[in-house]
Amino acid sequence: MALWSEISDIFSAFASQDSWEIRNALKSNGAWVFGAVATALGGLAVMWIYRLVPWLDRHLERTIMVYSYLAIAFIIFWGVIDRFIFSNQQPWSTTIPPLLFMIMAWFGAAFNVRLRTHLSFAEFRTIMPRGGQMACLTLDAVLWFIFSVIVLVTTARMTALSASNFQIVLGTDNVMQWWFLITAPMSFLLMAARVFENLFEDIANFRSGDPLIKQAVIGGDV
Repeated sequence: MALWSEISDIFSAFASQDSWEIRNALKSNGAWVFGAVATALGGLAVMWIYRLVPWLDRHLERTIMVYSYLAIAFIIFWGVIDRFIFSNQQPWSTTIPPLLFMIMAWFGAAFNVRLRTHLSFAEFRTIMPRGGQMACLTLDAVLWFIFSVIVLVTTARMTALSASNFQIVLGTDNVMQWWFLITAPMSFLLMAARVFENLFEDIANFRSGDPLIKQAVIGGDV
């Protein structure tokens, strides 16, 4: 009963939109159950959106990655000019780029789960029997989903903590840290969607007799 009470408190905290209440509610063990359900339902919802809008399926994470990278490059480029030509330096020029890099890395991780470029061991798995291949792919899905839940819950706690303490990005006056940190749980919802996409594709291939293991290509198309 205590677990259900904790989950109820989490719903109430999010409904209140109070960062302090959300922070306290997410400290409980019920956050793990809530996070697992939210990751599963959110991942399935995003997968459904991907199917409705194929452009997002192909380009969403890559677009975020590219624009994050361009923003980092521009800030660093201008920072060098500003420092050595105008003898000036924006105080946020060394704090914003690391946050943008984290966003690029988080969304890049989600996209590469779809491409299966994270330790896929394709050479080893291709010599396994078909049942063994499917078992490995299913294990991949389970482990990636568990990983997504762990990161979503922990980063949601960190985001709520940052918001409740009104932490600002160093070198700025009113840019909040949680505006960047909240992209972490969002990106791992996308990762859960990619996990479900891969799993359903693997099940369909297993039933149809199509090849299960394919050569992964970094930067390839989905």
